[in-house]
Amino acid sequence: MAETMASVKIGTRGSKLALSQTQQITDQLRAVGGFAAEIVPIKTDGDILTGPLSQMGGTGVFAAELRAAILDGRVDVAVHSLKDLPTAAVPGLTLAAVPVRADARDALCSRDGLKLSELPVGATVGTGSPRRAAQLLAARPDLSIVDIRGNVDTRLARVPGLPGNPDADMVPGKVGDLDAVVLAAAGLTRIGRLDTVTEFLDTDVMLPAPGQGALALECRTADAELTGVLGQSLSAVDDHDTRLAVTAERALLARLEAGCSAPVGALGHRKGSMLHLETVVVSLDGKRSLRLKKATDGLTVVGATLLGIELAEELLAGGAADLADLAGPAQ
Repeated sequence: MAETMASVKIGTRGSKLALSQTQQITDQLRAVGGFAAEIVPIKTDGDILTGPLSQMGGTGVFAAELRAAILDGRVDVAVHSLKDLPTAAVPGLTLAAVPVRADARDALCSRDGLKLSELPVGATVGTGSPRRAAQLLAARPDLSIVDIRGNVDTRLARVPGLPGNPDADMVPGKVGDLDAVVLAAAGLTRIGRLDTVTEFLDTDVMLPAPGQGALALECRTADAELTGVLGQSLSAVDDHDTRLAVTAERALLARLEAGCSAPVGALGHRKGSMLHLETVVVSLDGKRSLRLKKATDGLTVVGATLLGIELAEELLAGGAADLADLAGPAQ
């Protein structure tokens, strides 16, 4: 991209959450690079299709159209929620920046301010995530898990009395019919609905999805070069510690050949001179689980990748493939 840049086109999904987080990133890039930038909403299959996400092709349903838009020149940069980005690289594209991660935890939003331990026996809890469902059942086997889809506001509307919800009569399957929902704390923060949270779920109870809370800024490989204004600007908003953590998480996921339909949680973090990674695999009914931790002093992308792969191998050796639909050890 030339030094005298035309307006940079930044692609995103068209949801309220996606537009909100993309606006924040666009403002940062403008400030750093001094160029004009415009947001270009792109409709994806994940926004059009209905039914369980795990049956729609998994994480790729949100990313494929955005990636195509970069490659064909409709946009210069795509802002993804990192947990929605498939682990396989795409020729011609580069993950140029991973900004500072927001809160990676999952959050319980329940009626009457109830915490997870306080929900009544048989309470209905909505989530579209097998990972969340499995860990909820591991903590509370008595719960009734309800598969839900829709944007953040639509999901929150399923719980009566939450702050910001419109006054409406209960409509089964649509409004006010659940005791609680579980959503990502980062998403609630980005759209200003953190006041609906009744409990941030401790990672001992629920490990997040790999990459949860982090954003991924993807561009054409040529535009990621540090010789250009766009490449320099993207590099400036990249956070090294966040990149190391999510690299380890995604390497684990890639080695397991697992996607959003597999109940796998993982969370990496740097502490001093060490990078730590914790992971859990849970059977869909929540009755069996395998949780492991590992750390490395290799604070590079290669070191983080190896940490994820090694922990995945330990999971597989410990029988993780028997708990969930994973690839299993290579023959």
